[in-house]
Amino acid sequence: MGCVHGKCCGRFPKSSDVDPREFRDHGGARKQHILTERSLEIVPVPSHSFNLEYTVLTQKGYYPDSPDKENQDSFCVKTQVQGNPNIHFFGVFDGHGQLGTECSSFVKDRLVEVLADDPTLPYDPVGAYHSAFLTTNNELHSSVIDDTMSGTTAITVLVFGNMLYVANVGDSRAVIAVKDGNRIVAEDMSCDQTPFRKDEYERVKLSGARVLSVDQVEGLKDPNIQSWGDEESEGGDPPRLWVPNGMYPGTAFTRSVGDSTAEKIGVVATPEVSVVQLTPNHLFFVVASDGVFEFLSSQAVVNMAAKYSDPRDACAAIAGESYKLWLENENRTDDITIIIVHIKGLSNSAAGASDGTDGSTNRGARRRRKGNSGSSFNSGSEVFHSVRSDSSEIQSCQLVLSMNRNPAIVVPSPTCQSPRNSD
Repeated sequence: MGCVHGKCCGRFPKSSDVDPREFRDHGGARKQHILTERSLEIVPVPSHSFNLEYTVLTQKGYYPDSPDKENQDSFCVKTQVQGNPNIHFFGVFDGHGQLGTECSSFVKDRLVEVLADDPTLPYDPVGAYHSAFLTTNNELHSSVIDDTMSGTTAITVLVFGNMLYVANVGDSRAVIAVKDGNRIVAEDMSCDQTPFRKDEYERVKLSGARVLSVDQVEGLKDPNIQSWGDEESEGGDPPRLWVPNGMYPGTAFTRSVGDSTAEKIGVVATPEVSVVQLTPNHLFFVVASDGVFEFLSSQAVVNMAAKYSDPRDACAAIAGESYKLWLENENRTDDITIIIVHIKGLSNSAAGASDGTDGSTNRGARRRRKGNSGSSFNSGSEVFHSVRSDSSEIQSCQLVLSMNRNPAIVVPSPTCQSPRNSD
C-alpha cells in the first residue's frame, strides 16, 4: 500500500542508520522493493541455527502547518555487536521537541556504541542495557545539543542467541507474533511509560510533577480529579507532566532520553527491560514508533504483518494504514518508523540450546496502548508479571515471556541509578 500524496514510504532521512553489513544477503545480491526501496536483509544466528530476515521503513509525518518539518524518528540496525555473530541490535528512536531530530540521531548512534563497548554485555545483558541508557543520557546532556526541552524515546531489541532483550524508554513499542494453534497472537514486549500507569504516576508525583491533561490546565476540567481512564478512551487528551509553577514541559510520557527539564520532575532514562526466550512458535517481531500504534492495536499490526511473507510488503501496508487512519482522525500524521524481523528456521532443539552466556534476566514490562496497562495475560505464552512502585528507587514491571510453557527465571535487575564504569 502506497502513501498518500504520492509519497514513497522508503524515502529515508539522513538520520536513519543501518550497519553497512546489512546490505548483503547470502548471495550478495540486492533486489529492492518497489514501494519501500529496500532490499530484504538476512543475518544468521549460528549458535541456534536460524536466520533473521528483516527490513526497515520510515515515513516523514504530514504536517500541513509545518511542511518543512523534519522526520524526527531515527532507527539503528547493528549486526554482530562486539563482533559476535549471535548478537544483533534493532532500535527505533522517536525524537520530540525543537531539537528532536538531533536528539534521536545522537541516541541511535551512541546507545549501541556504548552497549558494544561494555565488556559485561555477554554476561549481564540487562545490566549493560541499563548502564548504556544512562551513560547515553548523560552524554546527551553534556553534548552541544540543547536537550532542555527536547529528547527522544527509545525502543530496542537485542537478539542474543535464542533470547530477546527488549529495553524501552518512552511510549514506542515492541511486539512479537506467536503461533497459538490456528491463531497468531500479538504479545507486547514493552510497556507504556505514561501517567496512565499507576506506578509511573506515583513515581513522577513524588518527584514534584503536576499531572494534568491540557483541558485541566486550561481550566476546562477539574484539576483535582486525578483519574483519566485509559489510553483507549482518553488518548485524545492524555495526562501530562508539568513543573509545579509553570506551563511546561507537558510531556505525555514518563521516561525518555534527554529532556533535562522534565528530568527534574521524574522523567528518567532508566529503561524497563523484558526478556523473551525464542521458540519455533515465534514468527516475527515488530519494533515501531508510536506513530504506528496511535490508531492501530498490537494485534492489528501483527494481523497485517502476518498476511505477507515479505516483511517489506508488511511494512508498506502497515505504514499506509497508519497514515490513512491518522488523516481520518486528525489533520496531520505523526512520523512513522517500523522494523519487522522474521525468525526463520528455529527448531525445538536449537531453541533449547545454550548460547554460552548466563542469560541474566530482567526488569521489564508489557504494555497495551489500546487498553489497560499493568495487567498480565496469557495467550499461548507463560507470562510472569508483577509491578513494584517502591518510591525509594526507580522500579519497573517484571516480565518474562517463555513460549510453549518453558520454565522462565525472573531475577531482579540493577536499579542503575547511575551509569557504571565498564572499563
